[in-house]
Amino acid sequence: MRAIAITEPGGPEVLVVEDRARPEPRAGEILIKVHAAGVNRPDCMQRAGKYPPPPGASDIPGLEIAGEVVAAGDQVTSWQVGDRVCALVPGGGYAEYCVADARNALPVPRGLTMTEAAAIPETFFTVWSNVFDRAALKPGETFLVHGGTSGIGTTAIQLAKAFGATVFATAGSDEKCAVMRDLGADMAINYKDEDFVEVIRRETDKKGVDVILDMVGGDYVNRNLKVAAVEGRIVQIAFLNGNTAEIDLSQIMLKRLVFTGSTLRARDAHFKGEIAQALRRQVWPLLDDRSIAPVMDSLLPLEKAAAAHARMEEGGHIGKIVLEVG
Repeated sequence: MRAIAITEPGGPEVLVVEDRARPEPRAGEILIKVHAAGVNRPDCMQRAGKYPPPPGASDIPGLEIAGEVVAAGDQVTSWQVGDRVCALVPGGGYAEYCVADARNALPVPRGLTMTEAAAIPETFFTVWSNVFDRAALKPGETFLVHGGTSGIGTTAIQLAKAFGATVFATAGSDEKCAVMRDLGADMAINYKDEDFVEVIRRETDKKGVDVILDMVGGDYVNRNLKVAAVEGRIVQIAFLNGNTAEIDLSQIMLKRLVFTGSTLRARDAHFKGEIAQALRRQVWPLLDDRSIAPVMDSLLPLEKAAAAHARMEEGGHIGKIVLEVG
């Protein structure tokens, strides 16, 4: 099969097409003929040598795919050959064939194309796990997401709004703010023109927001503490501005805040399977009728994986970048 290999740690140019042996499904796994694979920032980190795959995972990048089941290992009863699925995988997505744990696959929503389905797993699993499970966002609460036009951001805005939250989101241009409003954000803040702390404190009568999903880190940490409401929950899932910060602990104590974080890739298949079942119950009906849908930035052929990574790292993308495989 054709697959994208990382020849050495480095920039997008180290991604090359290689011939690889087609994987075989083990017990509990399905083999998927990949139609499309989503591109995510962890793929770029892996390529740069900063985010190695977990033990036992493929060294081929790619954490989410959509395609057709072509084989199943022992003990698989939930899927049959010919089923159209999308799946969260710990690696191996940038290839013509990829194995997935059967528990981490979901049917392609009726309202979506196969290409759109490839843009679902990584962001929807991440947002559900962190915003709704870990931070326990409830209807009627207020929610803030930074990087609101990223794959994570566009997903978080739609899901938070669909489940009854008032949504604040930040981005770095007026164009991106318009997109966030179209997706349902009640307040879109251009962080280059306005201080999100001042805006949110003004708009919430100084109460702040109940849940914050942050991918920035660095100097945003203390600003998130300032804008969090009493009993607020802050979830850190990345740190584009750096992984260290000097924080004012009194904010956490006086407001009784929860400051937490997580990574998903290294969690076991059972944990991810629980998220998959929650998504199927709670979110799949919304995808089936296109009440929500992944926001698509660009579609490139598999052999243009380097260009896809360059697009991701330039930071101008809005929504998901997807590789078309076959």
